[in-house]
Amino acid sequence: MKFVFLFLGKTRQDYLDAAIRDYTDRLGRYLPVELVVLKEKYNRNGSDAVIKQAGADQLLARCGKNSFKVALDLSGRQYDSTGLAHVVRGFQDRGLQTVYFLIGGHLGLHSSVVKGADLVWSLSKLTFTHEMTRMIVLEQLYRACTINGGQKYHK
Repeated sequence: MKFVFLFLGKTRQDYLDAAIRDYTDRLGRYLPVELVVLKEKYNRNGSDAVIKQAGADQLLARCGKNSFKVALDLSGRQYDSTGLAHVVRGFQDRGLQTVYFLIGGHLGLHSSVVKGADLVWSLSKLTFTHEMTRMIVLEQLYRACTINGGQKYHK
């Protein structure tokens, strides 16, 4: 199984970029990981809806029609660490080849992405920046893999 993370726009904060790289490397000890940074395409004069739709088009075009998609959205289900580990184990048990994690830009995800996702995951009732969400998702998936591997998180 492979995890592919689709990000709209590069991470601008150096400390978050470093943490994203660190957790990508850690997660990569358990399974192949790919980070795909898509250049945001939007017209500065466009409405929020137009900007979100352009982002949705980019994200969905990268996934393919029959791919398993996880959308990060406030409307999604929340998990504790053990619950997320069970979700990841379920991906493996189902024999999924590739799992795509879709994280929107600064405006979030378009409703078409959320509706078309196989799983909608909410990190918290709190709102995080899209750049912070990237790091938190990677860290939580790394934690889930350590739980599934029966290993201690802090090594």
